[in-house]
Amino acid sequence: PYVSGHLLVMPNRAVAQLEDLEAEEATELWSLVTDAVVAVKATYAPDGVNVGANLGSAAGAGVPDHVHVHVLPRWSADSNFMTAIAEARVLPEPLSQTWERLRAAWPTTGPTGTVAP
Repeated sequence: PYVSGHLLVMPNRAVAQLEDLEAEEATELWSLVTDAVVAVKATYAPDGVNVGANLGSAAGAGVPDHVHVHVLPRWSADSNFMTAIAEARVLPEPLSQTWERLRAAWPTTGPTGTVAP
């Protein structure tokens, strides 16, 4: 993760390309991305949120055979430059705490009626 609260949302079925998702899978994926944004905002109160997908290894996909969407909180004075300059990551909380905090803030049901993880 680049910052605390950075999470990945992915479909259950592993597909390499966004366009390979069935319509229902794409709808569910976007619904879960929306839930993730809600949880990130409620948990971290960021100044903004980045939502994006790296499609293919040339685009930076670390797992190019499984489409996933990044959701990460951003602040006006965050330190994301550390990775590029110092090859370091700054995380003020352990991943287990991030999980607990996001899980507690996750909507109980999304627009498609999916239950939170």
